[in-house]
Amino acid sequence: MSSPFTGTGVALVTPFLENNEVDFNALEKLVNHCINGGIEYLVVLGTTGESATLSKDEKEAIIRKVVQVTDARVPLVLGVGGNCTADVVNALKTTDFTGYSAVLSVCPYYNKPQQEGIYQHYRMVAENSPLPVILYNVPGRTGVNMTPATTLRLANDFKNIIAVKEASGNLAQIMEIIQNKPDSFLVISGDDNLTMPIVLSGAAGVISVVANAYPKEFSEMVRLSLVMDVANARKIHYKLLNFMNYIFLDGSPAGVKTALEKMEVCKPGVRLPLVQVNSQVKQLILDYVTSNS
Repeated sequence: MSSPFTGTGVALVTPFLENNEVDFNALEKLVNHCINGGIEYLVVLGTTGESATLSKDEKEAIIRKVVQVTDARVPLVLGVGGNCTADVVNALKTTDFTGYSAVLSVCPYYNKPQQEGIYQHYRMVAENSPLPVILYNVPGRTGVNMTPATTLRLANDFKNIIAVKEASGNLAQIMEIIQNKPDSFLVISGDDNLTMPIVLSGAAGVISVVANAYPKEFSEMVRLSLVMDVANARKIHYKLLNFMNYIFLDGSPAGVKTALEKMEVCKPGVRLPLVQVNSQVKQLILDYVTSNS
């Protein structure tokens, strides 16, 4: 692995108890499940971790719990993003990053900034972050697409912007970034079902939701893709493909939490405005897990 962020990172879910409080015992079980499955790094408090619904105290407790449980076995990335640049800068200045190796910062959402606004936002992030920065482009959630030109401009202008998590679902866009990026800049898949073709096109790996449930299989598929063992990577890709699709049919991370409950890792609860998956999707997920256990 040429970088700590080559291979499979897991966008950790945040487990909740039935009373809606954070389930720290289940979080410990999940972290160990992922590390024992052979993943390369963990991402804490991203979208999949329902960070928008967590209080400041809860976030701080989760940050420290993951550091303690991980015990330096794998690198950690912390999600620090938002739609107010000043608030993001303040978080970068005041957060205790002990135990973390990089920041994942989502493209500003809701405001729908112009490309120059996105650039200036990330300029402030880069200039104030004590850790290397991974950009995160996810237009399906933010309402705005960061174009290849903006991504490449940032990659060239700031040495501490080291990667982009690309979840645009646009292979042509992703390949344009891969083709023109600086050699040391990483492109990371943000779409589980496109990870194999994206890695085969030259990406460094993935930050995955699926790998919460299937860390061993998913990380092996990525490693095989990185060494161009297409035949064996393809076998795992198609074995997991239905599951990849099922867990996003009725909201994420509700889908993967349904699988994790069946695997006895954590309860399926999510916080409003999210709700658990509908009965038909639940049955599809449970049937898949049962038949592949």
